[in-house]
Amino acid sequence: MATEIEALDAYSRVVTSVAEKVSPAVVKVSAGYGTPRRTRSGRPLTEERAAAGSGVVIAPDGYILTNSHVVAGATRLEVATGDGQEVAAEAVGEDPHTDLAVIRVSGDGLVAAPLGDSNALHVGQLVVAIGNPLGFQCAVTAGVVSALGRSFRTRTGRLIENVIQTDAALNPGNSGGPLCDSGGRVVGINTAVISYAQGLCFAIPSSTATRIAGQLISKGRVVRGWLGIAGQTWRLPPALRTRADGERRTAVLVGEVVPDGPAAAAGARPRDVIVGIDGRPVAGVDDLHRFLDEHPSGRFTVRALREGKPVELTVQPGEPPA
Repeated sequence: MATEIEALDAYSRVVTSVAEKVSPAVVKVSAGYGTPRRTRSGRPLTEERAAAGSGVVIAPDGYILTNSHVVAGATRLEVATGDGQEVAAEAVGEDPHTDLAVIRVSGDGLVAAPLGDSNALHVGQLVVAIGNPLGFQCAVTAGVVSALGRSFRTRTGRLIENVIQTDAALNPGNSGGPLCDSGGRVVGINTAVISYAQGLCFAIPSSTATRIAGQLISKGRVVRGWLGIAGQTWRLPPALRTRADGERRTAVLVGEVVPDGPAAAAGARPRDVIVGIDGRPVAGVDDLHRFLDEHPSGRFTVRALREGKPVELTVQPGEPPA
């Protein structure tokens, strides 16, 4: 009995310490979406619907990290701090492919939470989630890392990898809030809940959040390589497998080549089958996305099959059109 009490006290001390350290950096993010319409008399009128989520201050000069789906398309942004202040915020940049966004409020000396290393997490490790579930300001829940290396697709269809799964209770409104380790370091940004399940919650790892936030703050956007093709993951017929490293069963079938795009300039054609890029095998569209995320610039070689014969194309990627 004494051991159980001691363990509970230790657990409580950790959660309390994290809450006291990080809660001042957690904010409620309110987003307004104006919809123009006309009254029966023809007079223009703007109706506004609202949504809310969470965010975490990552720099004392007002930069706040949240989810893209919390702020995307908002015509008005407002932030409520833990001490009750409500201030206007501006969008710095968002990346729907990773469901991350950065907004900013004016002011100095804000309490900021440190970003930790999600790569150092272990399954079973204690984590603490802080946010504004269902509009309740700055609520704290705790749990463990249930699994690492999960992946799921965002609304854009892109794959987010190395996602953290946790059983720390999350609800609508927690989106964009921090998932912290026992030292009060932000190791994830809470992003998704499977509503029909219990204890299946997910957070974008801080390793991804740090990289994306840096680009959003410095450039207002995330730079990725662009080939200018539309393709799909395609099962290779048996006759082509021996020409694509033998054991390969899937590749990328090019359906469309954008005129004047990088792939078109390199000589790519519809019906080409991409099996490799810069010496790395390509088994599907996700492999191409992964490579272009890592290599937004510089020349590289695309290995493809054209009418069953191998071809190599030298591509200089560009940036996707607005």
